[in-house]
Amino acid sequence: MKLKPLADRVIIKMVEAEETTKSGIILTGAAKEKPEVAEVIEVGPGGMVDGKEVKMVVKKGQKVITSKYAGTEVKVDGEEYTIVRQSDILAVVE
Repeated sequence: MKLKPLADRVIIKMVEAEETTKSGIILTGAAKEKPEVAEVIEVGPGGMVDGKEVKMVVKKGQKVITSKYAGTEVKVDGEEYTIVRQSDILAVVE
């Protein structure tokens, strides 16, 4: 199954959190923070949203930082994705 986002929606996949700290301490599952960096999987076409023209500025393959609890989580073919509005993306990681 393939997901195709509509309007100003973006499908992202969270990048796994680090399992060790910089000093080499291994983190347990409970100690890991929810990842905020994600990879863009698909981008919607943009267009008119709530009466305003929306131009999509993120591109497939970019790494982005999103709001911590933004979006809707979905599971497709065993993979977990999050669907967010472009406005929920805070920055592009270069």
